[in-house]
Amino acid sequence: MKSDSILILGTGAMACFFGARLADVAQVTLLGSWEDGLNALQSDGIQLIEPDGSLRKARVQVAREVEPCRGAALALVLVKSWQTDRAAEQLARCLLPDGLALTLQNGLGNLEILAGTIGAERAALGVTTCGATLLGPAHVRVGGLGPTYLAPHPGLDRLTGLLESAGFEIQRVDDVISLQWSKLAVNTGINPVSALLEVTNGALRELPGLEDVMRTAVEETAAVASARGVRLAFTDPVGETLAVAERTGANLSSMLQDIRRGAPTEIDAICGAVVREGESLGVDTPVNRALWNLVRARAARKGAMQA
Repeated sequence: MKSDSILILGTGAMACFFGARLADVAQVTLLGSWEDGLNALQSDGIQLIEPDGSLRKARVQVAREVEPCRGAALALVLVKSWQTDRAAEQLARCLLPDGLALTLQNGLGNLEILAGTIGAERAALGVTTCGATLLGPAHVRVGGLGPTYLAPHPGLDRLTGLLESAGFEIQRVDDVISLQWSKLAVNTGINPVSALLEVTNGALRELPGLEDVMRTAVEETAAVASARGVRLAFTDPVGETLAVAERTGANLSSMLQDIRRGAPTEIDAICGAVVREGESLGVDTPVNRALWNLVRARAARKGAMQA
């Protein structure tokens, strides 16, 4: 019998990826609002295609409302950045007073939103370099494996143990802000470009001209971080971004998956965040601004076509 339980907020690719693996070591509940995903989870569970092509099937608990989730001690926040306010309100109602919620989301501001609602003592920050592609409701293919970095927090030991037991590579880092900006730099290089071209992460290194766009976007992000006094977790942010693109070569970025589904993207919390921070610090970010506007226009056009 599994002695530990964990609540995952979200039903998308990353939520199902983490949920499928954690189901081997804990009782997992996915809380979400996507009906197709919830129905698939209830009927067939999670269908996860591992990097070696094998199929992992996992049964999890499913929740549409907060009530069944009350008393949660551990939670993973894997919703989109534009859904973080709602997730924070849900956690405020179901997380134990001494519970802990770990965000592994993209973009800036998620930890601050969570901490503002549930308290800093119950909110922890992480960054994962793993990738996953949603093939259909509750049907996911692992797009790439890599470390998951966790910032210091006194309540993380138990959750860290579960993640490591589930097969995730966990690394601790000391600087929370560095962690946020390091992932942001990678995201600005990969997500908007892959979404606009509708290509896998690996194709970004193969198509002419794209590497230059990625390089400039990442360099702008690094320049804004430097102006803020933030030291990134890696000395070569461009090289790290290209390495992540190669490591997750078969993956469709989360932004591309959102575009294809006609769903809101996280571009405001990624390139938009870089532009806003750059403006406040006097750092020009023309490529990030262009990518921000292009993705917003692409998403609006896709939504209009599907309407």
